[in-house]
Amino acid sequence: MGKSKVAVLKVKPATILSDIERLCELAGMSAALDKGATTILKDNISWHYPFPGANSTPWQIEGTIQALRTSGYQDISCVQNKTVVTNAFKGEDLNHYLPLFKRYDIPVLYNFKPEDMKWIDYRPKARLHVLHKIFPEGVFIPDYFFGKNIVHLPTVKCHIYTTTTGAMKNAFGGLLNTKRHYTHSWIHRTLVDLLAIQKEIHAGLFAVMDGTTCGNGPGPRTMFPVIKDYMLASQDQVAIDAVAAKMMGFDPLSLEYINVAHEDGLGVGDPRDIEIVGADISNESWGFSVGDNAASKVGDFMWFGPLKGIQKLFFHTPLVNAFVFGSEFYHDYYRWPRKDQQVFQDWQRTTQWGRLFEAYGNGESDRTTRSAPMASASPGE
Repeated sequence: MGKSKVAVLKVKPATILSDIERLCELAGMSAALDKGATTILKDNISWHYPFPGANSTPWQIEGTIQALRTSGYQDISCVQNKTVVTNAFKGEDLNHYLPLFKRYDIPVLYNFKPEDMKWIDYRPKARLHVLHKIFPEGVFIPDYFFGKNIVHLPTVKCHIYTTTTGAMKNAFGGLLNTKRHYTHSWIHRTLVDLLAIQKEIHAGLFAVMDGTTCGNGPGPRTMFPVIKDYMLASQDQVAIDAVAAKMMGFDPLSLEYINVAHEDGLGVGDPRDIEIVGADISNESWGFSVGDNAASKVGDFMWFGPLKGIQKLFFHTPLVNAFVFGSEFYHDYYRWPRKDQQVFQDWQRTTQWGRLFEAYGNGESDRTTRSAPMASASPGE
């Protein structure tokens, strides 16, 4: 493949919406998306609680909507999914998305509601790596996705199973149904298969990634938030993930999902063949590391360790409910009240982005209103 382009900008709360509009222009959004097609916003709710770095930010969503509308994309919708530990309704409320969908008249559809979309058996033209083996009864994807643009809205963060997570992983919840946990032992090649499918079914692909507060440590939920003040955008889902991985301090081609997608020609994963426009990030290497939490240790044991060979006994039977309960209990009833809620409150109280998040929750939607409380914040936050 030739060079791919990734736009990266250093941003600030007072100008974030215009920053995102410029970012999308630099990244070539208009060339990437079909103006005659509906555009799906696929936000990322890794945890319904508003943990910094885990979920799409309200300014990321609002800025992307404004950029789309300015570029002539009027027909915009949003698709939500649920996961083992995430409630979509709770997530879009606690993360302040609902007022934005209302203000910009964005219909929200749910891939788990039969009245919104049907799951149909799709036979990809591409040669798949693993999905046809994991789902021998057929690869089912939502009928609503066909022929539409999709804009992924991930964040810059680590992930316990894929080291980093971004645009490619963001397709996981939307395109695969609630049995997607079957794929965890083969998660890297699952993401490659999903990108191949996306390239076949969508009119256009684009990603706007939020790195204003990034997630270091055992993501995608229980992380250590780090303020970095960056936003990224690209039509190349592999390239944007590679650039984000490199900024975090990882070698992109050492990550299987980026390497295999690069080898398959689905995008560019080698930073030497990626054109960075906007900010100079040549010295950005943050030294992030994934580490472990209780959930990752169980997952490693079940999906990648000694029990991998008999995982069907646990995850393809009602026994899976025990793991669902355990994960929900750990995240929502242990981690959040004991630790992560305090991390969120400290971030909201003491950082510029945290105060901007609070302003969205208070309904202070215009940039001039929002920029006022930011003035006293120190530049080093």
